Amino acid sequence: MKKLLLTLVVLALLLGVAQAEVIPPYGEGQIGLSAAVLCGELSLREAPSASAKVVQMVEYGDIIIVTEQRDGWARCVLGDEEDATSGWVNADYIVVDPAWYRTEKKTPVYAWASTSAPKVALLGVNTQPFDPDTFLPILKDEGDWLLVSLRGAVGWVRK
Repeated sequence: MKKLLLTLVVLALLLGVAQAEVIPPYGEGQIGLSAAVLCGELSLREAPSASAKVVQMVEYGDIIIVTEQRDGWARCVLGDEEDATSGWVNADYIVVDPAWYRTEKKTPVYAWASTSAPKVALLGVNTQPFDPDTFLPILKDEGDWLLVSLRGAVGWVRK
């Protein structure tokens, strides 16, 4: 039975039936850990304070490099060049070193981890912001279900 199941999984992968994947976290790079911005717009500030001057705005899905975290703030760099813009963001609005979910097939996203829950989105239908090449940060992994970020909201997809 296990051999048959393994054969079916391999065949599905070869035929392209299984068109979703989980991409593991990247881990620490030369500068720090990659992080994804989870809100529409996030202020990159000169210092770790809500009253500090804004250096630049970053947007949902932008990838930043976190070099330090303290007191609810993350020091980050917006690239790996020597003169890249750097500053502080509120760490509540980023996910550091996430795994990623990607699908090329129509995939329903549910309000909670159950197929009887209301559907909140449908991935892989070539409509913005959910096109087939969208990579969604995984916020939580619970058995057969993944909690993913959906442009300021969240939803559950089946593995």
